[in-house]
Amino acid sequence: MRLRVEFTTEPFDLDEAPAHAVVAREVIQTADLDAVDVGPFGNTAEGGADEVLTAVDSLLRKALASGATRVSLQLNVIGEGTP
Repeated sequence: MRLRVEFTTEPFDLDEAPAHAVVAREVIQTADLDAVDVGPFGNTAEGGADEVLTAVDSLLRKALASGATRVSLQLNVIGEGTP
């Protein structure tokens, strides 16, 4: 099974990326995932289910420990038979 995760962390700071956003991006960029796209208002990553779920666990824990007050994420199954 393959998964796609989209996420954002808050609070936002338009002048400088807050620590929780930097940590979340680092987790995703260093995870064993197939496709990663980071941006100022949202981030996406794709990969095998185990790899994505492991990255999401680490992302949530580290972002919250770094000051995130909210993490919004959407997880989708992708691949055969999915739109």
